[in-house]
Amino acid sequence: MSKDEKLSTKIKWSIILLSFAGQLAWAVENQYFNLFLYNEIAPVPMYVSLLVAITAVVSTVTAIFMGALSDVKGKRRIFMLIGYSLWAFTTAVFPLAGLFRPVILAVTIAILFDSIMTFFGAMANDAALNAYVTDVTNTQNRGKITSLMEIMFLIATLIIYGFAGFIIEAVGYYMFFYIVGALVALIGIPGALFAPEPEDLRPSTLSYWETIKSTFNRTAITNNKNIFLILLGSALWGIAFNVFFPFVLIYLEHFLLIPIFLASILIFVALLISIIAAYPVGKLVDKFGRKKIAIGAVFLESVSLFLFAFSELIVFIAITAAIWVFAMVTWDIASKTWVRDLLPEDKRGQFSGYFILFNVLIGMTIGPLIGGVISETYGIPIIIEGIAGFIPPPIVFVVAAFLMLLVLIPIIKAKEFEK
Repeated sequence: MSKDEKLSTKIKWSIILLSFAGQLAWAVENQYFNLFLYNEIAPVPMYVSLLVAITAVVSTVTAIFMGALSDVKGKRRIFMLIGYSLWAFTTAVFPLAGLFRPVILAVTIAILFDSIMTFFGAMANDAALNAYVTDVTNTQNRGKITSLMEIMFLIATLIIYGFAGFIIEAVGYYMFFYIVGALVALIGIPGALFAPEPEDLRPSTLSYWETIKSTFNRTAITNNKNIFLILLGSALWGIAFNVFFPFVLIYLEHFLLIPIFLASILIFVALLISIIAAYPVGKLVDKFGRKKIAIGAVFLESVSLFLFAFSELIVFIAITAAIWVFAMVTWDIASKTWVRDLLPEDKRGQFSGYFILFNVLIGMTIGPLIGGVISETYGIPIIIEGIAGFIPPPIVFVVAAFLMLLVLIPIIKAKEFEK
């Protein structure tokens, strides 16, 4: 297939279905796995931090090595098909960790189950799908397609936040995870089956380990300097963002005393606003450039997080949340499009993994640990079903707001296109 400015309907629908199914799973994993661990196993923020950090390592290693394998084989679809099938199953299995006791065993099983789920998700989505999108797009349509994927992320997250609270209250956590697993399978598997292999994709002339080693050297970094500057910016963004994000629903429910269904609705509204704005942002990224939009997103995220920390009335919580969610979406569209423009053609799968290395591994290990330490140092003591813990305080958002400004250092230095 040629990479015309207009992609075929079949490719677009494949990307839509795969993005939507994957983001359903990730939305649940990113928030409701944390909430399940906190509410059903132990209200200890550091356990949440460990869950996020360990699975971030799994996600990164998987994305790099499975992405490299897809490059070497010259295949994307088989990795998406197998990945989405088992991703759905392992999402449904996760809550069984809550049946184990003592608490430390339940926490260990939860981390193990989440890690297995993350392996298949990273293989299917972070490695194969991200490389696939780069394979079938070009600089004229990449921003719009990236914004389309971001819309799928927002719609999936919107559905999870909008209905998860009601479903959990009605049928409990276990049935909720079973339902999500089924949806991921019903949407993701057809998407993988529909996706045609990119016409220009060929097996690598290097062996698997030669492909891996060829990227871990000074020449590779020097030749791709702008990619690594953007990735460094993504790492700093991920650190700042994950100082607070794993604890958002916990903070709303336990610090601000907002019922879980209402807390979910607040995020629902913020996501709805961002959905409306996402596609126009993609057009702006294509028209005015990746760098300008990315810099604007950093400032907007920082200011909105600072204001969110001091918001107590529902209306101000909703407004500031909507702004930081919109800024997050804008950053994602601009930075991901920027990186895809610069990826080496023969290593797109592997380099998609490096985006996860910086944005997920670094961001989701350092960030949650900072948030966990802050929560346990300055948080309010709480006891849930006889188990002691802490409620995350507003200062996690203030710290995140200031850390966010560090993103500007590498981003300002990075160029949009290689000379």
